Parts: sequence; C-alpha cells; structure tokens
Amino acid sequence: MNRRGFLKFAAGGTVGLVASPIIWNTLYDAVYWTQNWGWIPRLKKGANEYLPTISKLCPSGTGIRVRLVGGRPVRALGNPDNPMSQGALTALAAAETQLQVSPARLKSPLKRSPDGAYVAISWEEAEALLKAKTLEAKGATACISGDPTSSVNEVFTGLMNATGSTEFYFMPGEELPALKAWSLMGGQGRLGYDIEHSDFILSIGANFLESWGTVARNRRAYRAGRPAGQDPALKVAYAGPVQNNTAAGADWWLPIRPDTEMALALGVAHLLIKKGKTPFAAGMPAFAALVESYTPAAVAKLTGVDARRLEAVVDALLSAEKPLVVAGSPLGAGGAAGPIMAAIAVNMLLGRVGREGNLVDLPFPSPVVNGASNMRTLLTRDLAAWTKAVAAGTKPAPKMLMVYDANPLYALPPDSGMSEVLDKTPFKVALASFMSETCARCDLVLPAAMGLERFDDAYTPYGSGRINYSVAAPVVEPFYEARPVGELMIALAQELGVDLGVEDMPSLLNKKAMSLGADFKAMTESGDVFMDGRQAPFAVPVFNAGALQAAAGLIPSDASTRLAPVVVLGMGTPQTAIPPFATKIITDYQLKGMDSVAQINGATAAKLGVKSGDRLKLQNGAATVTVLVDVFEGVQTDAVALCAGLGHTAFDEFSRGKGINIMTLTGVTQEPGTGLSVWGGAQLAKA
Repeated sequence: MNRRGFLKFAAGGTVGLVASPIIWNTLYDAVYWTQNWGWIPRLKKGANEYLPTISKLCPSGTGIRVRLVGGRPVRALGNPDNPMSQGALTALAAAETQLQVSPARLKSPLKRSPDGAYVAISWEEAEALLKAKTLEAKGATACISGDPTSSVNEVFTGLMNATGSTEFYFMPGEELPALKAWSLMGGQGRLGYDIEHSDFILSIGANFLESWGTVARNRRAYRAGRPAGQDPALKVAYAGPVQNNTAAGADWWLPIRPDTEMALALGVAHLLIKKGKTPFAAGMPAFAALVESYTPAAVAKLTGVDARRLEAVVDALLSAEKPLVVAGSPLGAGGAAGPIMAAIAVNMLLGRVGREGNLVDLPFPSPVVNGASNMRTLLTRDLAAWTKAVAAGTKPAPKMLMVYDANPLYALPPDSGMSEVLDKTPFKVALASFMSETCARCDLVLPAAMGLERFDDAYTPYGSGRINYSVAAPVVEPFYEARPVGELMIALAQELGVDLGVEDMPSLLNKKAMSLGADFKAMTESGDVFMDGRQAPFAVPVFNAGALQAAAGLIPSDASTRLAPVVVLGMGTPQTAIPPFATKIITDYQLKGMDSVAQINGATAAKLGVKSGDRLKLQNGAATVTVLVDVFEGVQTDAVALCAGLGHTAFDEFSRGKGINIMTLTGVTQEPGTGLSVWGGAQLAKA
C-alpha cells in the first residue's frame, strides 16, 4: 500500500482523524510559530489529524506524529508508540514542519549560466541534462551522501556500479572510526550499545544526552534509570573538556583536556588490571604492558583530571552489575579510532562484551537493489582521504559529482581538498532542499523533497543497541517543485537501461522490509518499528595492543591551548544549518549578536590575557578568527569551547553570517596505526 493513495486530505479515512474541524493556530501553535517571521503559513479551517512517521531531519530517525490541519503540517510531536524514541522528541525533529514551509527552500531546478548566475529551468530540462552528463562521465562519477541510514544509498550505488563508478562516500561521522576500532578489536559487524539495560555508563567524549548516537533513545533510557524522587538505578560518569548537558546530568564529571580521551580510557584500564581484572584473552599480556605507564598520576598530568576522582569512578564502575563504557568524538566527525578501541578494551576487561547492558555486535543488512554496494564497504570509505588525494592529483577527479543531503564544503576542514575537488570536477550536481555552501558551487541544483514529503527509511542509526528499521512515509505532497531523490534516481536508472530491481521507493522499502522480516504496511500506516535482537556471527574480541599503541601517538603531551568543539543537535547539521525554531535554544554563551562566544576558564583567560566580554583573535595555521570571551569554570584549563554549526555563508537569514565555522580552525591528519583522516581539538594560539 502506497501512502500517496491516502494523501487525500478530504474528510475521513486518514489515520488518527479527529472529526471536528479546527483552526490550526490555537494558542499553543501560535506560541510555537510566532517569532516575528513574515512567512508563517496562513491556513484555513480543516480537519485535525495526526500521521505517524519518522524524522529524517534528525540523525536518530526519531519517531514523530505530525499534526495536520486542513491537510497542512503544523507540528511534529513525539510518538509514544515508537519503541525507539518512545515519545521523546529532539529539537531537529520538532523543527521539521517549520523548515518545510520556509521561503528559503529551493523551489525549482537551477542551472548555472556561463556568467555564474543561476537560472530556473524545467524538470524536463534538468532530467535531460542529468542523463546526458551521466552518459558523458562514462563511469567517472562520484557521490557524497549525508544520510547513512537511508536505502536511497542503495539506489545511488546500484546505478553507479552499473555504470562503472565506485567513488561513493558518506559524510564523516562516528560510524567510520567505530567500525575501524571494532574490527581491529575482533568485532565482525557494527558496534552497538545496549544503553537501556546498563546500570553504569562511563562516557568518554560521547555527549550522549545532547549529540551522540540515538539522542532521543538515550534520553529515555537516562530518565527511566533515574526516576524523580527515587534512588537512581543508573549511574553516569562523563569525561570531556566542557560541562555540557551530559556532564551536568552525570554523577561524576571528569574534566579532561581536549584530545586526551584515549589517555583517560587507558588509565581506567590500568586501574582495572591493578584491581584484578586480567581476563585470559588474546593479546592480554601486551595490553597490560601498554597500560602499565598510564598510572593515575600520569593520566592526571596528560588529561588534567584529578587522580583521586578517576579512582573513585573506577571503583564505582567495578561495583556496577551491568557497566558500559562508550567513547566518541565531541565533534561527532573526524574522530579517531583510538579512544573507541581503548573503551572497547575496558569493556573487555570488565567481561561485559556481548552481554546485556554492554557492547553488542550488530549485523549489516544485505542490499535489495540490484548491484548495490553493501553497507560495510561503504562505511569503511574515508571521504577526506579521497578529497585530499584528488586535490593532490594522486587520484583522478571525477567528471561528475553528485552531492546528496550533504554540505562537505562547510563540514570538512579547509585543507581537506574539498574546494579543489569542486574546482577540478567539470559537472557538479546538488540534490538538496536549501542552497548550501556546496550547492552554491554546483552546476545543477535540484530541489529535493524533505522528509515529510517522501518515502524513505532509517536502518539502525549509529548508537543503537539492537537492529531497528523504520519507514518514513509522506504526510503531504512535496512543496513547490521538489521531488523525492530516490524516485529521481530510479527514473534515471530506467532511462539509462539499468535494472535496479525496484520500480519506485515504496517497492524498494517493501523489498527491504521483507528481507528483514518486517511488515512494510504496518510501518507505513501505524509508524511501527521493526526491532530484532540478532547479532553478527560470534567473534572473540582481542586486545590489539599494537593498534592501540600506535593510535596513542595522537595523545597530546603538552599543555597547549586546544579547541573543544561543542555540538548541540538542535542547532542543526551541516546539511540543514540552523532551523528557525532552534534560534530559541541558542544561548549568549554560544552566540551573542553575530559573534561566536568562546568559553574558557579563569586560568586559561589569565594565560591569554583576556576577560569576559573581550574580543579574542585565535589562530591555527593560516586561519584566524575573532570571538567574544566568556569566562566559565565549566571548561577544563587549556580548552577553548566553541559551538559548532555556526558561521554559514549560505542558507537563510537565520544562518548566514552568524558566528564562525569552527571547521576553519581544524586540519586533517592521519591517525597512526589506522590511517584514518582525523581532526578535532586543533591547537590554537592567540593571534
């Protein structure tokens, strides 16, 4: 069953229909929308209805119920029937109905003219041009996708592989270093985290209540384990340079210097071994020798954390029945595999890997599109390594580049070579809903239908503790001239004579659901989520001391001033910039006026010779930025906390010119031992 069949917003027949007509702008909705915006939609009386789906704007695939009045989406609410998010709602999911009606959306296909200006063209002309350029490329096509959970990626890779193209990449995230770390430590599938059943979480750099993993699910698990007025069943310790919401909600906050997450994890391992945790496992003697030097005193010197506080956390970890240690990058991208490997080793010492409340090994799905690449292969590809190679001339530039739901020009470090890739590629196609920085460098810009306007899906977002599969069903027809990208690419394949084995996105998603044992109709009509407890084929984790020792080479040993990125999911992603609704959650210690705010503690302020309210010029290599100073003791010494997601030069009035893009202060390096492209807490100096 295709939801387009029941996207007839006449009275009756729609799931969740409330019989009485109602004007949409009740007091509650008026408060939600009224921000002195001139583009608030004017809706008439109509039926009040609720349709279940998932948010494709939120990386977690949060389950939502969309309220419609007279067939027009008004609000996104949490769906209590969704077993993953259980009614929780992220700020990005809440903003989806607003962004849908934004006048800044791309309204028609755009073609760059010889003078650099964009002119609107018809879809017929756009499709003909796309077909001609695909044929002209003769297999030299590359693609960058910003959505690793969607089966649309199978359409792209099925078509590309059929035409001889193999350069498909995801935007950097936590998945690549996690997969690398897990495979080096003996894992067979993808790393999962059984947060719901843990009674003690030690999070090292992973801001799991704000930006890491499946945030809505994480928050539900946190609240369930810490009911108001009762003794908590879940204890939390967080290690990171900034007192963010996860640190504020933790029982212990371990303030550490940026980029020292691995040192802390190895210090925890040292203490566990000293306290008798010496399992008989491959590589254990070499690992014990490696961590011997990571004494509490040595770790305190490297990280800045109090040695006694570290020991107290380890004692609490040992007393827990179902402890879990997670590690991640504060930036959420460009992180190293080393800290994750060290966290895996700590879980191994605790004897918890593969058990309830700990790490799980999740299998990869099989593709259902003819000729599509498997997910494991795609997730191991390093985008920044490819862009640097193309920029340097060691790899050929593509003849055509397709960028889907991604903004690599903004989200990658300047020295990644992304700008050079765009210069060297004769024809660039952007498939997007808004004019991003990357779109503005492309030759053809195609307006993509947003999540509420298309069939799409989400397979096991990173951070999940078990396999899950959700379907996003449209609640309304695409606005303006936007088209679903999946349908567009399937049609292109048909024009080129490529048999993908699917007719359209509903048939693809039905095929995917059947391959998993899920019910596509139930997921489409009621918002059901397929959950499965299967794990990857059994593998025995190993203590890979060699890889760990090599990766430890990235741990800074000096007390230099370093960038501490702050990621707030509600402030958008590189793909979406700042949703208008999210402006309500931006604080004066993140953005004041048009200036980014750098939070530093008193000791760092004295070292730099500044005070609150001063303007500070920071430099890293050739990049120099100016920020406002806020002295705040919730930041570790030698750390400069700056919010990510600002400093756009594109999108709309809510994003352009506000603050700085912290990526300009970063640079790409290679992690020793793994070869991964990494960036993060860049070394800063006062300019």
